Amino acid sequence: MDAKLILNKLNKHTPSILGSEQFSKFAVLLPLVQMNEEVHILFEIRSSAMNRQPGEICFPGGKMEPKDKTEQDVAIRETVEELGINRNAISDISPLDYLVSPFGMIVYPYVGQVNNLDCITPNQSEVEEVFTVPLSFFLEKEPKVYHVNFEVQPEENFPFDLIAGGRNYNWRTSKMDEYFYVFEDKVIWGLTARILVHFIELVRKSS
Repeated sequence: MDAKLILNKLNKHTPSILGSEQFSKFAVLLPLVQMNEEVHILFEIRSSAMNRQPGEICFPGGKMEPKDKTEQDVAIRETVEELGINRNAISDISPLDYLVSPFGMIVYPYVGQVNNLDCITPNQSEVEEVFTVPLSFFLEKEPKVYHVNFEVQPEENFPFDLIAGGRNYNWRTSKMDEYFYVFEDKVIWGLTARILVHFIELVRKSS
C-alpha cells in the first residue's frame, strides 16, 4: 500500500479519545435556580429502590440512548423525566468540561437554569427528594479532599515472560481525588462533587 494514500486517508480522520467507543456515555445537568434574589444549585437524592447508588446525592442525568442526538439532549431529557418539568422550564444551557471516569464512563456535564421551582414534581421511581444549596455556600467553603489509590493487579495467566522485567515490572499506580461537601445533613461527593468543584472554579474565574 502506498504511504501517501494512507496519509491522505488519515488526514480525514477526526480524533477522539482512543477506545471511547467502548465507554458508556452519560450526561448530567447542573441546575441553577433563582430563589429570593440568590442563586441556588438543585440536587436530587436517588430513590432507595434504585439498583445503582441508591440514596446518593446527584444531578439530574443518565445514560445516552440511541434516540439521543447529542449529549446535551441526554441531559435535557433526563432532567425533564426526573424532575417532571417541561422542556421550556430549562434555559441558558452551557457545556462544562467532560469527564473520563476510570470505570469506563464518559460524563458530559452541562449547566442550565431551571425556572419556577413550583413546577417540579419528582419522578418517585428515580428521585426520593430534591433540595437546593445556595451557590454562596460552595464559593465560600472549600471541599475536603481524600484520595483513592489504584493498584495494578495482572490476571493469573498474564504473560510476564513477554515483558522486560517480568514479574518485577514497575507498574505505574495512580490515585484519584475524592471531594466532599457537607451541607447541613447532606453529603455531596463522587462524580457530583467533582463536577461541582469544576463549576465553582469556572464561576470564580469569571467573577
